[in-house]
Amino acid sequence: MESAKTLYQKLNQLTPERPVAVATIVRVRGSAPRELGTKMIIHPLGQHYGTIGGGCGEADVIRAGLDVIETGQPRLVEVDLTEDISMQSLGVCGGIMDVYVERWP
Repeated sequence: MESAKTLYQKLNQLTPERPVAVATIVRVRGSAPRELGTKMIIHPLGQHYGTIGGGCGEADVIRAGLDVIETGQPRLVEVDLTEDISMQSLGVCGGIMDVYVERWP
């Protein structure tokens, strides 16, 4: 997201329709594509606004976000970016991020 103001403006636009999930990077160990506190909004139709870094790890967070929207139970998702670099690897940075996913509102 460009800024916190942009994030909350987008949340105000989306939440009258239905709940969404907000994913926040709460811990980073090693090298990661985004910094601590970065947020991403996950819409129940599978769309997302913002990014926590892309790749397979972000896809895992989006799937978790859809579950959180449905159940209302927050989750902590570990995104491991430490696999060996290969032609098939996407988004390998060498670190690990913990992403907290919660339903909003």
